[in-house]
Amino acid sequence: MNPADSLARLRLARTEGIGPQTFRRLLAQHGSAERALRALAADPARRFTPPDPGTVEGEHDAILGMGGEWLHLGGPGYPPLLAALDDAPPVLAALGDLSLLPRRQVAIVGSRNASSAGRRIAEDMAEALAEAGVAVTSGLARGIDAAAHAGALRHGRTIAVIPGGLDIAYPPENRSLQEAIAAEGLLLAEAPLGTAPLARHFPKRNRIVAGLCLGIVVIEAAHRSGTLITARLGAEAGREIYAVPGSPLDPRCQGSNDLLRNGARFCEHAGDVLETLPATAEALPLFAPSPSRGGARPRMHVPAPPHAEPGESGDSELLSLIGPTPVAVDEVLRRCHLSPPNARAALLELELEGLIEALPGNRVVRSGAQRAEGLEGGQPTA
Repeated sequence: MNPADSLARLRLARTEGIGPQTFRRLLAQHGSAERALRALAADPARRFTPPDPGTVEGEHDAILGMGGEWLHLGGPGYPPLLAALDDAPPVLAALGDLSLLPRRQVAIVGSRNASSAGRRIAEDMAEALAEAGVAVTSGLARGIDAAAHAGALRHGRTIAVIPGGLDIAYPPENRSLQEAIAAEGLLLAEAPLGTAPLARHFPKRNRIVAGLCLGIVVIEAAHRSGTLITARLGAEAGREIYAVPGSPLDPRCQGSNDLLRNGARFCEHAGDVLETLPATAEALPLFAPSPSRGGARPRMHVPAPPHAEPGESGDSELLSLIGPTPVAVDEVLRRCHLSPPNARAALLELELEGLIEALPGNRVVRSGAQRAEGLEGGQPTA
C-alpha cells in the first residue's frame, strides 16, 4: 500500500463518528479513502470532520519511529480471520513480530481477580500451546490474561491486543510485561497513540481478540464479565470455545461453568485444545464434527451477559425516530441517546443502506418501502 493511501485510510479511520462499518461502506461507495475524504469535505451538512492531515501524519510517523507498522483492512499482512468480521478494525498499529499473525492463534482469557490455581492453569496451558507452535493471544489485563502472556512468552509466541494506544501501559503493573511482548511477541492496538483505556474501549479490544483466533479458552469468568463478551463474540463468529471447569462455590467460575452447559468444549490442559483446534480458518464450519458423538456438533450459543456493551451504531433507535414525514436531523439528535458524532455515523449507515434519505435543509425521511413499513408498523416519528 502506497504511503498516500495509508495516510488517507488512517485519516478516515480517525474521523470522529466513523466506525468500522461506516468506514467499509464509505470505501465501497467511493472506491478509495482519498475519494471518501473528498466526499466528506464536499458534504454540505458537514456531518464528519476528519482530523488535520498533519496530526495524522504525525501519528503515522510516530508508529514507524517506534519500529512499528500499520496494518490496513484489505492490505498486506492484515489477518484474514479478523478481516472477516463485519466490524473489523479499519487500521491496526503493530509493534513486534508480525510473523506471529499468520500462525494458528488461541485466545486465553479470564478473570482479572483470578485465583492462584487459575493463573497457574493459564500459564502452563499457554506455555504448552506456544511450545506446540500456536500463538497465544489475550488482552494484557490483570489475572488470567497476564498469566497467559507470561507463559507463552517463554517461547516468544504471544500476541497482546491492548485497549489504549501503543504508548500507554495498562494496567500500569503490566508495563514490563508489555515491553517484553513488544520485544519478543507482538502488540496490537486499534486506538490512536496517547489514548488512555476507558470502559468503552474494552469490548472493542475483546472483539479483536476473538476475531484473531481459531479458538478461545475461558479460565474463571464471572457471570458479569468482559470475558463472556469475548466468548460470545467468538461463538457468533464460529470460533471453537473451550472452558476450564471450576468450583461451583467460586463466583469467578460461574460464567465459565455456564459456557460448558451451553456447549463449550471441556478443557483441562493444552492437549484438550490441540486435539480439536481447527488446522486452518477454512476448517471453521458452522457445524463442526464431534469426535465424541460422531455427528454434528451445533454451533454453541453464549447468552449476552447482563449489562453487555451497547452496539456501535444504535441504528434501530434512530430508525424508530424517523418516519414518512421529513424531520430535522437536529431533532433526531436531540431525541436519541447517542453522542452527536456517533448518531451522525449511524444516520450515514442508514442512508448508505437505503433505509433513509437525506433531504435539503438538513432533514431526513424514511425511504420508499421503509416509509410504507413505518406506516403499517406504527413506528413513531419525531
